[in-house]
Formats: sequence, C-alpha cells, structure tokens
Amino acid sequence: MQFLANLANGFAGWFNAGGSTFWGWVTGIIPQIVCLMTFMNSIIKLIGEDRVDNFASKIGGNVFGRYLLMPIMGMMFLCNPMAYSFGRFLKEEHKPGFYDAAVSFCHPITGLFPHANAGELFVYMGIAAGIEALGLQLGDLAIRYFLVGMVVIFIRGLLTEKIFLSMTKKNA
Repeated sequence: MQFLANLANGFAGWFNAGGSTFWGWVTGIIPQIVCLMTFMNSIIKLIGEDRVDNFASKIGGNVFGRYLLMPIMGMMFLCNPMAYSFGRFLKEEHKPGFYDAAVSFCHPITGLFPHANAGELFVYMGIAAGIEALGLQLGDLAIRYFLVGMVVIFIRGLLTEKIFLSMTKKNA
C-alpha cells in the first residue's frame, strides 16, 4: 500500500516540478525576453528598418559576417537567448547556420562577457576554479575560450549551411 502512495506522490511531484519550472519562466525569462524584444524593436524603429536591414544584409552577406560577427555581436549586446533574433536579418538558407554558430558561442563568450549567458557561468566558474588551483591565469583561459569559440562557431556555421543546403536540394 505504501508503494502505491509513494508512486502517486512521485507522479504528482512531476507536475509540481513542471509547474514550478513554468512559473519560473513566467516570472523570469519570459518578461526579460519581452523587454529585450521591445527594446530591440524600438531601436530598430528609431534607426529605421531600412537602415538596419541594409546594414545587417551587408554583414550577413558573407560567411565571416554571418558566422562570426553577427553571433558575437548578438551574444555581446543582446545576450542569450535574444541573440538568436539577429537571424531575422538573414536569408532563410543562412538561418540554420547562424543559429548553430550563435548557440555554439554561448559558452566561449562567458569568460570575457559573463552577462552574455549567465546560465553558463557556473560551468565556466567550475573550470576557472581548477585553473586557479593550478596557479594559472584566468585571463588566459578567457581569451583562449573566446578565440577557440570563434573558430568553432565559424566552422559550425559553414558546415550547418552546407548540410542544410544539401538536404534541401535532396528534398526539392
């Protein structure tokens, strides 16, 4: 009998945990995203949509802009998860590669710009504690993360674009 009671309580606990998570989103990240979207759209309206679109099109018109500059700027200025909204300025065939590059830069940027992705900060701080215990400099770690991250996001963006284009050609 106790087994069934424990099973029922555990089953209900899943929904309690889900409700707590959902409420955390409602009171935490959702208002932040709405505010960031409002801010970004306001800035775009103030500057002018045509000017912003032209600027972003120029940057996104080449692979270095798409898979290096835009993800880095997005993560630095808009942070995670709002950085992905920079993809709105790209052609459809470039969006998957941009998203892959941007999401792959969430961790490497943390050492130099912790505000960019506070959720990854605990991972970086764990690694940093080990580096400090060895008597090494954190600045070196942060710079190396950033530079290696740039190489990785560029490669991932290019590969994802190639894979996406290959898959869409096969389905056409």
